[in-house]
Amino acid sequence: MGNSAASRDIASVLHPYTNFTAHEKTGPMVITKGNGIYVSDDTGRDYIEGMAGLWCASLGFSEKRLVAAATKQLETLPFYHSFASRSTNPTIDLAAKLLELAPVPMSKIFFANSGSEATDSAIKMVWYYHNAIARPEKKKIISRKRGYHGVTVASASLTGLPGNHKLFDLPIDRILHTETPHFWREAQPYETEEDFATRMAESLEDLIQAEGPETVAAFIAEPIMGAGGVVVPPRTYFEKIQEVLDRYDILFIADEVICGFGRTGRMFATETFHLKPDMITVAKQLSSAYQPISALFINEKIYQALKKGADEVGAFGHGFTYSGHPVAAAVALETLKIYEDDGIIDHVRSVMGHFQQRLRDLNKFENVGETRGKGLIGAFELVADKCAKTPFTPTGWAGKAVAELCLEHGVILRAMGDSVAMCPPLIITDAQIDDMFDGIEAALTQWQKAI
Repeated sequence: MGNSAASRDIASVLHPYTNFTAHEKTGPMVITKGNGIYVSDDTGRDYIEGMAGLWCASLGFSEKRLVAAATKQLETLPFYHSFASRSTNPTIDLAAKLLELAPVPMSKIFFANSGSEATDSAIKMVWYYHNAIARPEKKKIISRKRGYHGVTVASASLTGLPGNHKLFDLPIDRILHTETPHFWREAQPYETEEDFATRMAESLEDLIQAEGPETVAAFIAEPIMGAGGVVVPPRTYFEKIQEVLDRYDILFIADEVICGFGRTGRMFATETFHLKPDMITVAKQLSSAYQPISALFINEKIYQALKKGADEVGAFGHGFTYSGHPVAAAVALETLKIYEDDGIIDHVRSVMGHFQQRLRDLNKFENVGETRGKGLIGAFELVADKCAKTPFTPTGWAGKAVAELCLEHGVILRAMGDSVAMCPPLIITDAQIDDMFDGIEAALTQWQKAI
């Protein structure tokens, strides 16, 4: 490879979520430019970015208004911090706008740089909250198996995927996991979705009882599980979960990092599924990924406890150098304006029916066991036997093979085990949806002939 970009990458870059041995042999796929829903590699080939990058480039890869917003802010005030009562106009305006958009009443916005940092901040605030209200024993946080909440030490502990725990000495203590609400894979033959949801809520309650309700502080959940395989909750699931949380005075954190800002056809999936969270984490589509930024919404009772604790200590001892970075905040604010000006959520609603129909059509393939999704997010799961729901062995080879074939047909998707996910930019059109699924169907046809 000589002094090519690929050889220099192999020599110098440690890649997230990558098998290093394989990477040294094959090298990277180098993306050089983007336009709308498409990206191009260093050979000049174009691809439909069917994952919006990493669930995040909601407005595609060439939105000039976001470039202009960043440039203007860089020329005006390229950086200032939020420590010790300092602020900037973009930070203030963005926080106010987010509170205006909040799907349930919220009190304050805390800014960070990634979904992982927002989750980590939520964990610390849960612990701080209970100390401040004189319940120091109430500290355990319950997540779900296959849930995804980040990769910092604490947020990766909440993440319920083995690959995020093995060899990392995770999870840390005070982090628990309850069952995955995947009806197709986990339900008993006799169960309806409602029956299954009842069992999931009972399982959560059993865990709380076993641990001691006085020790359980919070429950965190993605409205739709993302990296765990795009798992859509069964009917009545969150209503029944919420009842359990209310019964034991347990805080609810809604992880909207993937679902927030239009992905499900509402501004927040909290609205789609009628959730009642005390805290909400957002990132990704907040800035259409043009700048790193995340936010944590907290309600009034949590804010009052944080204020009380900060009075006792002298100051609230948490924050990041780049919390509320003015350039990132300016870009995020412009992103929210574009969502309104261009009617992005209305557009999602206009195309998501077609998207979901094309997704369901993949069930015609012999080795597609299930398709699932909501709005403009979806996945199909590959199985060795559709009737018996028998997975392939070893796990993951089928998903990887199909995702690689999709790439050959000009579509970038993401394999998560043997589930293959799609989450295109929100600006995708009906015709582009057809192009994407035509490529997926061509890949599946080619794969099924080969196995």
